Amino acid sequence: MIKNIVIDGIKAENRYFLAPMAGITDSAYRQICRSFGAGMTYTEMVSAKALTYGDKKSLALLKIDDSEMPCIAQIFGNDPEVLAEGAKIAVANCQAVGIDINMGCPVPKIVSNGEGSALMADIKRAEAIIKAVRKAIDIPLTVKFRRGFTFDTINAVEFAKMAESAGVSAVCVHGRTRTQMYSGESHFPTIEMVKKAVSVPVIASGDIFTPESAFKAMNEYGADAVMAARGALGNPFLFRQFLQYEETGAYDATDPKEVIDTMKRHLLLTCSLKGEQRAVAECRKHMLWYLKGIRGSKKFKIIISTLETCDEVIKLLDEIKETCDG
Repeated sequence: MIKNIVIDGIKAENRYFLAPMAGITDSAYRQICRSFGAGMTYTEMVSAKALTYGDKKSLALLKIDDSEMPCIAQIFGNDPEVLAEGAKIAVANCQAVGIDINMGCPVPKIVSNGEGSALMADIKRAEAIIKAVRKAIDIPLTVKFRRGFTFDTINAVEFAKMAESAGVSAVCVHGRTRTQMYSGESHFPTIEMVKKAVSVPVIASGDIFTPESAFKAMNEYGADAVMAARGALGNPFLFRQFLQYEETGAYDATDPKEVIDTMKRHLLLTCSLKGEQRAVAECRKHMLWYLKGIRGSKKFKIIISTLETCDEVIKLLDEIKETCDG
């Protein structure tokens, strides 16, 4: 039996979540990952300030299809009142089952604005934000953060305790500091320390690339669930492998032909949601990720970056499929 997790009434189908990733986890990719078994999805992070301004692009990021559910909307910002208002707007404009506050993004332009992981260095402001958002909405609230801002200011346990006290229903912890960005290794013992310190569910993020790494985070370090980010790039099949591993202790290798078919489905779905020109441009990076590891794909990667129509991409994918073994 596949184990699941309940977050303040939100029942995920299993313990394997698709992480929010800006410019990547749009509705199309969330639908693809759910079809392969992701137990929960998250929107791309959405600016609370932009929502309060009625920004159409930001509102569009909140579009959630029934097939993606359960889905949590992630927002970011640095002002408690703005985040509270942004959260209310998000709830009113989408069917998300919960709101997540991003307090872990390490990107310089986010941090320089006092947003994302910068809030780990300003725990009082972070607490005020959580309390304000908690008061503003009537659906579950979660928060995603890192091990700390620097190695000298590791405060994940303190931060998790604060977040629980302020009213969150779950925490997601990435085991790197902000200064690490995505280098080095994710520190799984931090997950264990946070789990022992709070009573709400703890989701592990960082270096979840294989079923083995997911089960290490859960079985050895106590995480209630895991969140796949970079491990899911071009690899929605990872979620199926998680489920296979949980049931049997083994999992199937990915069939290159299925990869190609999934690329086509992903492209066509994106075209239906965003229009051909935008879809082809935005799917290029996904195509390069999908092709990673497929024998002889290097020459095709170069060609894909030059194509401009859906038909051209589909034709090339059919050519690639013919070269695949099996």
